Amino acid sequence: MEYTTLGSTGMEVSRLCLGCMSFGTPKWRDWVLEEEESLPIIERAIDLGINFFDTANMYSVGESERILGTALEGRREENVVATKVFFEMDDANRNSSGLSRKGIEQELNASLDRLGMDTIDLYQTHRWDYNTPIDVTLSALSDAVRREKVRYIGASSMWTHQFAESLHTSEALGIERFVTMQNHYNLLYREEEREMLPLCEKKDIGVIPWSPLARGYLSRPHEESEATTRGKSDTFARKHPYLEGGGRTINERVAEVAADKGVTMAQLSLAWLLHKDWVDAPIIGTTSIEHLEQAVAALDISLSESDMTYLEEPYQPVRVAGHE
Repeated sequence: MEYTTLGSTGMEVSRLCLGCMSFGTPKWRDWVLEEEESLPIIERAIDLGINFFDTANMYSVGESERILGTALEGRREENVVATKVFFEMDDANRNSSGLSRKGIEQELNASLDRLGMDTIDLYQTHRWDYNTPIDVTLSALSDAVRREKVRYIGASSMWTHQFAESLHTSEALGIERFVTMQNHYNLLYREEEREMLPLCEKKDIGVIPWSPLARGYLSRPHEESEATTRGKSDTFARKHPYLEGGGRTINERVAEVAADKGVTMAQLSLAWLLHKDWVDAPIIGTTSIEHLEQAVAALDISLSESDMTYLEEPYQPVRVAGHE
C-alpha cells in the first residue's frame, strides 16, 4: 500500500479509500451486501493496508455506518473514517435532511452512535443545501469540531462557485473550512478538470473522487455494462453521461491498453486516476475480495505520458452530472 497526506489535514491515508456504500442491506439497493458478507471485505482491506474508509448516513439508511463501526471496533485510532450528511433519513422527520444546524447536530449524533465512535475524522456535506445559507452550515460544522465530535470537515459534489463561496465564508468568519472535496471524476467524466480541480490544487484541498470506475462502465466493455446485478438495477448510473461524447471510444481504448498490459479494465482506470497529481485517494466500492485485491494491485501499474494521452484523447465535453 502507498500512503499520502490528505490535503492540508496532516492525516496520512492510504492511496485508496474503501467506499462502504456496498455494505448494508439489499432491501435498500439490490446489489448491497449484508453484514456477514461485508465484514470479510473490510477485514481484507485492512490486511492490505487500507486505513481510509468512507460511508454516509444515508447508505442503507444507517446500516453501512453500523457495519463499518462493528468492523473497526478495537482498532479505531489507526484508521481514518469519513461519513456524510444531507439526504433524508426519516420521512416522518422533516429535519432529518439538509444542512441546517438542527439537521447536522441530530444526524451527527446518530452517525456517531452507529459508528460507535466519539469523533469522526472527516464529516462531509453530501450535497449543497439550497435552503440553508452556507454560513449557517459552516458555523454548525465548526462548532462540531470545537466540541471534538468531528476533526475535519469536507464537501462533496457541488458547483465550483459554491465551493469557492464556502471557502471564502470560512475565511471571512474565521471558522473551520472544508479541507476535502469528494467529487465525481473518472476517465468518462472529466468536467471537474475545468474549474473544481484547479481550485482544489490551488487551495491545497484533498481530492477523493467518487465513482472512479464510472459505476462499472470502466470495468468491462460497454456492451456488457448492464449484465451485472448492479448494471440492471442502478438507475442512478444511467443518468450519467458516461457513454455520451467520446465515452464508447474511451471504453474501447481502456480495454485495448489493459489487454496490452495484462491487467483488467478496472485496474487500468484506477491507475489513470492515481497518476493525476490532484487526486489524493479514489474511493473504491466493491462487493468481492477479488476485486478489492485487484484494485490494490492497480497501485503498481505505470502509465506513460503517451498512455495517458491515448486514453484521454477521445473525451468530449458532456453535461454536468453528480450534483443532484
